[in-house]
Amino acid sequence: MKKIAYIEIDTHAEIAQDFLNLTKNSDEISVDFYFSKKIKNQTSALEKHVFLSDKKMILQQLQKKKYDLVIIGTAHRYFSTFLEITKRYKTAVIVHNRAFSALSKGSLFKSIFKKDIFYRLKLFFREGLMDCGKVFKNAKGLLVLDHHLSDEKHLFLPLFYTKKFQKPENETLTVVIPGGVSQERRDYNAVFNKIKNAAHGQNFPFVFLGKAQGEHLEKLKELQKSLPKNIKIVFFHERVSTHLFDEWMKKSDVLWCPVQSETEFFSCREMYGKTKMTGNVGDAIKYGKPAIFPKSYASTHEFLVAEEDDVFSQMVVLQEKRFSFDHYSKENVLRAVEKVILDLILT
Repeated sequence: MKKIAYIEIDTHAEIAQDFLNLTKNSDEISVDFYFSKKIKNQTSALEKHVFLSDKKMILQQLQKKKYDLVIIGTAHRYFSTFLEITKRYKTAVIVHNRAFSALSKGSLFKSIFKKDIFYRLKLFFREGLMDCGKVFKNAKGLLVLDHHLSDEKHLFLPLFYTKKFQKPENETLTVVIPGGVSQERRDYNAVFNKIKNAAHGQNFPFVFLGKAQGEHLEKLKELQKSLPKNIKIVFFHERVSTHLFDEWMKKSDVLWCPVQSETEFFSCREMYGKTKMTGNVGDAIKYGKPAIFPKSYASTHEFLVAEEDDVFSQMVVLQEKRFSFDHYSKENVLRAVEKVILDLILT
């Protein structure tokens, strides 16, 4: 059995949790998880193979055991630490923003002064920002979580599997819009307008499954006052707990994912479906739900469907349609993950 270290001391707690859930019963790989306090608090990681860590502790912790492969879950800061890991160990890095990972030193330096200047200066002086490119270059493998983002440099790590659960019975078609209510990554203004002007007679509850604040919270409150009787909206003022998120996702009939065509990371342009994955793809797979995406989003997944002009009639049709998620069983996905990891170790 091969020994793996998985490090997540930055962000993407949900992906770390998925990796833990998937691999904990593997017969091929044994994984030790090194989580920051923030990440551990966002997961249900109680296993004996989970250790508290940070940028100061991680190198010393890795020295105590012999690992065949180290996986860095996120490399958006602590670059000098991660660079040292890539020098000492066979390392794979999960890439969440492909354009950012390929930025030149000159572009990185210029980006410091475009936004969040004090934070980015901290990365520059204390965390080795200019070593960012070397971290990705030195890594034995660069991993992406959507096969549409894979190429000769980026290996597809098929992490998401479909959970087994009994779906609650709904009295009405329940539409869930998962994700924080922010215009930055999803076009919520378009969703508000479509709901406001809906002419469909079907009873619809729309659940905005993420924290709403500021301008968008006020818009939701105004929208709630002007809706016809057959349409209800549910939204949240605080961060949605993992338990509540899980409950609503299981209850949903259709996911509505108004993903923007592009966004920014570190003042670098990222294109959804081309250089960056949206977590909504993983949501659809994990809960076995059909999901409506913008026409601009490139996908060959059968269960991701392009939004039609009459999106509400489309939702009614999708509620009755059955999609197979057999390919995404936990057993199939685990075997695929084991193959990717073992291939990395052996090459």
